[in-house]
Amino acid sequence: MSITVLDKEVMVDGINYLSSLNVNLSKFLKSYNVPTLPVEKNYFWALCRSVIYQQISGKAAKKISDRYLLLYANGERMLPSEVIDIDIKKIFKVGISRQKASYIKNIAHAFNTKIIDEKNISKLNDQEIISQLTTIKGVGRWTAEMFLIFTLRRSDVFPVTDLGIQKGFQIFYSLDDLPTIELMNEKSESWKPFRTIMSLYLWYAVEGPFEW
Repeated sequence: MSITVLDKEVMVDGINYLSSLNVNLSKFLKSYNVPTLPVEKNYFWALCRSVIYQQISGKAAKKISDRYLLLYANGERMLPSEVIDIDIKKIFKVGISRQKASYIKNIAHAFNTKIIDEKNISKLNDQEIISQLTTIKGVGRWTAEMFLIFTLRRSDVFPVTDLGIQKGFQIFYSLDDLPTIELMNEKSESWKPFRTIMSLYLWYAVEGPFEW
């Protein structure tokens, strides 16, 4: 199975492909200027950040994650061992729940003990990565999908359980209610292999410019 990274060239190709599918999709994609995702190499912080972003708005999560980084001298370059050693109460104080704080500690243990192999994880396919990451308590499919999109920049990820994606889908299709998972999966079939691009645009339709 080939691995496609959503770089600038693939982004352009994907937008052109999706725009060719129908007029409404073309108009939708022209309505927003979604930037290419930046390159990320700090897998440990990226996964911790995904946990912080669970079930809250992007803007609120960004503020909390910025406060969290201030706990460490090296910011986002903190080591897993530092996260293991830090008093969990300090994590609570920046606005992270007890449950999420314990999940972050779990991630630190997984990286520190090499359960997660940073050097080789990017060589795995999407499903293999989801399977590996979800062995960590607190890392569910959504969190793994965020890692695939924003860190590994995989081109064909569509997180149907994400509320922002559901709201964007509702806007695009002018639905009275939030869509069902079944409807989202059905409609997104034609968007393969560029569903990540649609994910980014659907988020943009709901939140506008966002910083992950």
